[in-house]
Amino acid sequence: MRTQRKPLHRVRSVFAMAFVCHSLLLAGCWSSNKGLSSPKASAEKPKPKVSAATPAILPIVEWDEFVGRLEAIETVQVRSRVSGYLASTNFDEGKIVRRGDIIAVIDQRPFQAEVSRSRASLNEAEARLVQAKALVLQSQADAQQSTIHRDLTKKQLDRNNQLNKQNATALQDLEISQAEFAQAEADVVVASSRVDSAKSAVIAAEASISVAQAGLQLAELNLTYTEIRAPIDGRISSRYVTEGNLVSGGTNDATLLTTIVSLDPIHCTFDADEQTFLKYSQLSRDGRRSIDRDVRNPVYVALSNEHDGFPHQGYIDFVDNRLNEMTGTIRERAILPNDRLELTPGLFARVRLPGSPRYEATLIPDKAIGTDQAEKFVLTVDSSNKVVRKVVTLGPMSHGLRIIRSGLASEDRVIFSGNQRAKPGMEVLVTMEKIVPGKEVLPDDYEPVSPDQLLSNKRVRAGNVEFPSASTEDESHPARTARTLP
Repeated sequence: MRTQRKPLHRVRSVFAMAFVCHSLLLAGCWSSNKGLSSPKASAEKPKPKVSAATPAILPIVEWDEFVGRLEAIETVQVRSRVSGYLASTNFDEGKIVRRGDIIAVIDQRPFQAEVSRSRASLNEAEARLVQAKALVLQSQADAQQSTIHRDLTKKQLDRNNQLNKQNATALQDLEISQAEFAQAEADVVVASSRVDSAKSAVIAAEASISVAQAGLQLAELNLTYTEIRAPIDGRISSRYVTEGNLVSGGTNDATLLTTIVSLDPIHCTFDADEQTFLKYSQLSRDGRRSIDRDVRNPVYVALSNEHDGFPHQGYIDFVDNRLNEMTGTIRERAILPNDRLELTPGLFARVRLPGSPRYEATLIPDKAIGTDQAEKFVLTVDSSNKVVRKVVTLGPMSHGLRIIRSGLASEDRVIFSGNQRAKPGMEVLVTMEKIVPGKEVLPDDYEPVSPDQLLSNKRVRAGNVEFPSASTEDESHPARTARTLP
């Protein structure tokens, strides 16, 4: 069965009639609304209400923040200087040790035997010296006797020469006198040689004594090394080797027994980027902020769980001499007191460093700032209560407000509430309020740390090292007053 199609002209007529009806309906609605209009409906819309305030002008210091890591000033790997069996360890793991404390002992018996042998060698050398000195005295006496005998034979020879000239003696007596004089001179030479030889024996005996003394000192030193002492004050780690093990010492591969890290004071290292470094350099050239290399600028440090402020204060004590080519940063280091041992090496920390001199800053609430693509702007109200849009340059937060570096004057009335209803050029109803800065955790001024307030970081000798002279060292130090081993 075939479907019957409607004629095309009938479809077009239906669409035309629908369009006419729709047009008449719209015209009727417009006429009705026009007839209902009144002067009250055509009145102007009410002006938007906004809250505004002039910026807060406050003397502040901008504090730059970095991420740092705490590091021990001194870290020591405790190793033995001599090889032997570990006899005992005398420390509590993880506790504080003092410089000079005995923390381990190597079996001392072989070293005590070596001390006894070296002392016997020294006694033998001293005895040889006494013998050599006695031989010198004997040789000198023999030489003196030979000299006297030579002088006597010389006189006899002279007398026989006079008598021979007077034909008063026999030629045989003259020849005997000459032979005796020659023998006497030879005896003097031999005696002098014996004196020189005896003196050489004395020198050799004295040298043997020096060698024996050095050997004894070395043996006693090795015996002292069997008592392994803490080189520094600090916290000790666990035992890496237990008693009874054979440990090697005195080489690069010496057995590691434990480690000690110093705690008070402590370092905090952080990296500053290139732009920050250039900013500080420019401020220094302008005379507005001293560079960290020249003065001890203060720093404030907080651990990751300290959110209410920066309770740890120190100062910069080192700036590296070059930027890291790989990261484009420069290493800086602060030193902090740690008398309560709250800071532990290895912890991350937030570091605040003065990034500007003290200056009068312009501050507004952060909610008053709008964003238009790459621009930051604020809406202000002019003298005729019309909204004016101003592009601004932002700084960091301070006192709970945003620092405005440029684009805003101190007398500008900034809209901070109702700015969604305000448009540039629109007239608004303004309620003036006052911006109250919040409390800042860091001071609004700073001074470099004076020399008399610097932390004592004097380099001192290690507690496991003895020096021959104690004139410049503290005699009361435990390493100095340690008992002498037998």
